[in-house]
Amino acid sequence: MAATSFRICLVLAALVCLALAASSDKKLDAAKKAAAQKAKCDVCADDYKPVCGHDAAGKPVTFGNACVLKKAACESGKQYIFATLPRTQRGQPIVLGGDPKGKNFLYTNGNSVIIRNIENPAISDIYTEHSCAVNVAKYSPSGFYIASGDVSGKVRIWDTVNKEHLMKNEFQPIGGPIKDIAWSPDNQRMVIVGEGRERFGHVFMAETGTSVGEISGQSKPINSVDFRPARPFRIVTGSEDNTIAVFEGPPFKFKMTKQDHSRFVQAVRYSPSGSHFASGGFDGKVFVYDGTSADLVSEIGSPAHDGGVYAVAWKPDGKQLLTASGDKTCKLWDVETKSVISQFTMGTQVEDQQVSCLWQGDYLLTVSLSGFISYLDVNNPDKPIRVIKGHNKPITVLTLSPDRKRIFTGSHDGYVTSWDAKTGETERVMGTGHGNQINGMRTVKNFLYSCGIDDSLKQVNLDSGWYSGVDIKLSAQPRGMDLKDDLVVVATVKELTVIKQDRKISGFPITYEPSSVSINPGDDSYLAVGGDDSKIHIYAMSGTVISPHKELQHLGPVTDVAFSPDGKYLVACDANRKVILYTLPDFQLAHNKEWGFHSARVNCIAWSPNSQQVASGSLDTTIIIWSVAQPAKHTIIKNAHPQSQITRLAWIDDETLTSVGQDCNTKIWNITPI
Repeated sequence: MAATSFRICLVLAALVCLALAASSDKKLDAAKKAAAQKAKCDVCADDYKPVCGHDAAGKPVTFGNACVLKKAACESGKQYIFATLPRTQRGQPIVLGGDPKGKNFLYTNGNSVIIRNIENPAISDIYTEHSCAVNVAKYSPSGFYIASGDVSGKVRIWDTVNKEHLMKNEFQPIGGPIKDIAWSPDNQRMVIVGEGRERFGHVFMAETGTSVGEISGQSKPINSVDFRPARPFRIVTGSEDNTIAVFEGPPFKFKMTKQDHSRFVQAVRYSPSGSHFASGGFDGKVFVYDGTSADLVSEIGSPAHDGGVYAVAWKPDGKQLLTASGDKTCKLWDVETKSVISQFTMGTQVEDQQVSCLWQGDYLLTVSLSGFISYLDVNNPDKPIRVIKGHNKPITVLTLSPDRKRIFTGSHDGYVTSWDAKTGETERVMGTGHGNQINGMRTVKNFLYSCGIDDSLKQVNLDSGWYSGVDIKLSAQPRGMDLKDDLVVVATVKELTVIKQDRKISGFPITYEPSSVSINPGDDSYLAVGGDDSKIHIYAMSGTVISPHKELQHLGPVTDVAFSPDGKYLVACDANRKVILYTLPDFQLAHNKEWGFHSARVNCIAWSPNSQQVASGSLDTTIIIWSVAQPAKHTIIKNAHPQSQITRLAWIDDETLTSVGQDCNTKIWNITPI
């Protein structure tokens, strides 16, 4: 009896403990929930994220009117990105990938897939794991995976939930460039098309890569594909042999071809319900077909456009259709009446040709040949709601406005873009620019000066955002430039050109090829020029007169030179992976520590405004921060621009660094002082 009572007491005690634990867990969960609710962003009510305390008001940092809890402001080495635009090519459509959850959209440039927030495109993420250029990326219908296809014919399927974007599978369905991808509505199957050597498309299981049919029946590369989003499953493809092919399955077999187009078929897309599909071709025509039988229902317009149709996109309810054309217009159609609801004229220049479009929720997006992404306004066709500008070619130069509130970047194709350093809002400098690669760029007062391989120095008025009338012809191709007050020195392959008050004053002949030039901002008038002869050439300057002063030997071609803002130091980097610091005025080594932790050529260097830190960027994709006061210490940012060399660096303030690279991205980093 006593033993039984003892057991009962034990059971009761255990139950009491469990109840207390459950109560404690509930209180803890409630506390966590309350904390999470408290920490939600008051702008977008996003899920709990750690709140940055750097905001003066103690609120989440806002970026472009949406919540971005800027890791760049909270953690050393973290960055946010002013993303590249889509890479475009005349005569080639591109694919914008829509997000089934309605949050993001996708496009590609080089080896990267760019994931961009559709409501606030300043928020972006970049996936750079392909070993060659990526052509297309598409979300799975569940939204948990993205499939991306490259020019080698490989498809990578990767996770969208985790920041690391872990790869789930990689397949090689064809032996050539992939042009389009489509998922089955159950997420199990995938079809890709393109320019394979043996076949132009393949349909397979997304989990195993096992074939579930054959894409055949067309004699030339296939440009576009779509999967019917309802049963019975169908696949349609659009080819350069001017036909649309229809496949039934699974397993998928060729059913028929439709020969209504007279030129390349560039786009085929099913309506969201699968009741119809639409096609667009280079003949300017748009056709609508029955989604199950593939019978022709109607032609939209007669023809729909005066130029080739590059893309079509359905409204979510399937009643309207958006088309994008090389005639520089986009049109919104009523499918039932086959009439134009709105016409959007995007410009008059070749770069205004429309090469893609996407209809996602309430957003209508189009892409111009320039790479600009426009948000169309159905109620005001004459003016887009917003235009995302930037670069889609490698960025070669970088500088800041005198107040450091704006970032200026110049690219391989000669365009200059102005970025708001806080919001990421962009504007392209207008007017007649260089038209080709820009090799140097600096600002002073309310002017920006740039030099390019068109052998000229040009001036931009920063107040108006336009090129001014100043256009100074140079004697040879420039390699770099610097300025001080109203004095500009341009290092060309033949001479050091001195320009004052926008007039060429003199030219000092040189026998080496320069890479960069820097004017000492201090009282001592020195000029440093990096050369391919593995030397830094130091010149004394008296007004506009240049005279040789000293030469400093390096073990490899000197790639960049820069005097410190306080005028006490000179730093240089070279192709031998070294960064070397000198003191002024004797130009002796500042310390005996070797700044040589890069594994490849160092391309560029930049001083922090307080002259205490130097940043270096390299071919090895890394950025290293060096301390002047403690030369044995440094901070390495690995893979700063994945698979892309760093081309230029600039400090916004003593704890914020901006970098650009051949990946066409501009990144801003928070740097903890060493």
